Amino acid sequence: MSGIYIHIPFCKKACHYCNFHFSTQTKYINEFTEALLIEIDLQQKYLGGKIETLYFGGGTPSLLSMEALQSIYSKIKNNFDLSNDLEFTLEANPDDLTAAQAQDWLALGVNRLSIGIQSFQHHSLAWMNRAHSVEQAHAAITNTKTAGFSNISVDLIYGTPHLSDQDLANDIQILLNYGIPHISCYALTVEEKTALYTMIQNKTLQQVDTSQQARQFNLIVDALDKAGWEHYEISNFSKPNFRSKHNSNYWNGVPYLGLGPAAHSYNIHSRQWNVANNQLYFQSIKKNTVPFEVEALDTTIQFNEYMMISLRQMEGFSLKKIKNQFGEKYEAHVKIIASTFEHKKQLQKTVMGYALTKEAKIFADGIASDFFWIRE
Repeated sequence: MSGIYIHIPFCKKACHYCNFHFSTQTKYINEFTEALLIEIDLQQKYLGGKIETLYFGGGTPSLLSMEALQSIYSKIKNNFDLSNDLEFTLEANPDDLTAAQAQDWLALGVNRLSIGIQSFQHHSLAWMNRAHSVEQAHAAITNTKTAGFSNISVDLIYGTPHLSDQDLANDIQILLNYGIPHISCYALTVEEKTALYTMIQNKTLQQVDTSQQARQFNLIVDALDKAGWEHYEISNFSKPNFRSKHNSNYWNGVPYLGLGPAAHSYNIHSRQWNVANNQLYFQSIKKNTVPFEVEALDTTIQFNEYMMISLRQMEGFSLKKIKNQFGEKYEAHVKIIASTFEHKKQLQKTVMGYALTKEAKIFADGIASDFFWIRE
């Protein structure tokens, strides 16, 4: 099984925190669609076997017309062997999500929506420079459920200035009341080449409050744990049987093909990424050439990535997999370091290996880096 990710590099406006590749020049959407259809033909042999997941991300995929979505989906079906139980996710912004639009997407074959709400607080949406209002956020969920979607994910951002703990608790409760089965919660991060980064560098905005972020992370974990949800990845929570198959496959090393500007692909042995420039992408595709760079993944890179990703998941890492896939010296290396973190009560034993304790999840990336293999 494999997955396909399609990057739609357009947004109505630029959120202050966002560093994903996108353009607000939506007049080029038609040109992009034509180029993407060609790239699908060019990349049809990258993956083998059935496609288990299809994910339209961005950017803002909900900006695409139904005609464009239909042509892209038709091209995908003609070039790849899609599973009968395909998970087909579309990211959507609340201001695009009308009842009629949701019904059209469902009729097309989309069976999972990921809605970028980020907050139900007026001041937070204004600070982030989001294109939608609180009222539109509520309407989007109502429209989605009315259309017949049951597999719905909502994004929230915490740790933003002026977002109180009570505001965040209210946001979580709103989603629980709506019966949303999947929530992705992301801490505000400061990325270069964003408006947020510039404002902090110019001292017109204070640095991110890491103590606030840690406190609010624990607030989310406790609230959703109490509700019986799975904290299956550091930023992702779901009711049982509602995990994102597509993202879970990323984290479990399943091959995937990325299509569109800046999209990444992975086939176990190498990773490649398309140029993050719309015009250069268009020009290259018109010459029947996919503009990408490639990186070979040796054993050390694969091991370090496995440790980073596995420790972000509730199942943790498998000592048997480490021994079989990377070798006995890696297994011995991991056992020594794991014993130290177990003594600190930051790791706990599982049937297959070790996983982070609840208290240590906020430190996941730092703990994982201590396991990294340093080349001799």
